[in-house]
Amino acid sequence: MKTVSTLFDLRAARLSLYGTVGLVPTMGYLHEGHLSLIRRAKLECDSVAVSIFVNPTQFGANEDLSKYPRDLTRDLSLIEPLGVDLVWNPTPEIMYPAGYQTWVEVEAMTRPLEGAMRPEHFKGVTTVVTKLFNAIQPHKAYFGQKDAQQAAVIRQMVRDLNFPLEVIVCPTTREADGLAMSSRNKYLEGADRPAATILFHALSAAKSAYEGGERNAEKLREIMKVTLAAEPRAQMQYVSCADYDTLEELDMVSGKTLLSMAVLLGKTRLIDNFVLG
Repeated sequence: MKTVSTLFDLRAARLSLYGTVGLVPTMGYLHEGHLSLIRRAKLECDSVAVSIFVNPTQFGANEDLSKYPRDLTRDLSLIEPLGVDLVWNPTPEIMYPAGYQTWVEVEAMTRPLEGAMRPEHFKGVTTVVTKLFNAIQPHKAYFGQKDAQQAAVIRQMVRDLNFPLEVIVCPTTREADGLAMSSRNKYLEGADRPAATILFHALSAAKSAYEGGERNAEKLREIMKVTLAAEPRAQMQYVSCADYDTLEELDMVSGKTLLSMAVLLGKTRLIDNFVLG
């Protein structure tokens, strides 16, 4: 496994990768969800590259950039046994050199949900992912379903900009009690950790109603709200029942649909989702 930081070293290392190249972009502090993406890439690609970069431009002014967990030594020890060929760990100065002023933005579908709560977030995401794609030139890129809006936005960007690659969205990896794995779960303190399963329970309740024949989207949203309200430690930010591809809120569920939510538990903000249909 080769680990590089500079663009010069990355370009030299990229030339040594053979066949189809799969990219797993990460912000580090890896967990089983990230590792499952790497394993999927290994199954489907001849060579696998992993990027580890805590992207400052996707954090808002009052968010947790300085506290975001980082442990490169730990991450590399988790990656190496999986047979990864290349790890790129650039610095912010490499990704955003002095005088940087170019941004990539997807418009309508970044405005609701996470975009409404974090207005500059997706501009940072789409810009850094474009830079990763340009630098590594993968044939396939692997993302987790947990960040469902991010995955939808990146799919749209790849279509719009004619990137010659396939975006693969892999199922959310969960703890035994249903909590979606996330690097931010380490922030959950005391009773907030067991309370965090309320996201899974709320989504499960709406899914059960759907499987029982409920197709009214507002009723599904109401089921999620009522379930969340039963947990006093949970502060709902939004619930959504939207078209899977466009993220437009639905009146009636008829095709592939995204149930999603964002919830605060103490100072920790969690997101989760289920896909229907």
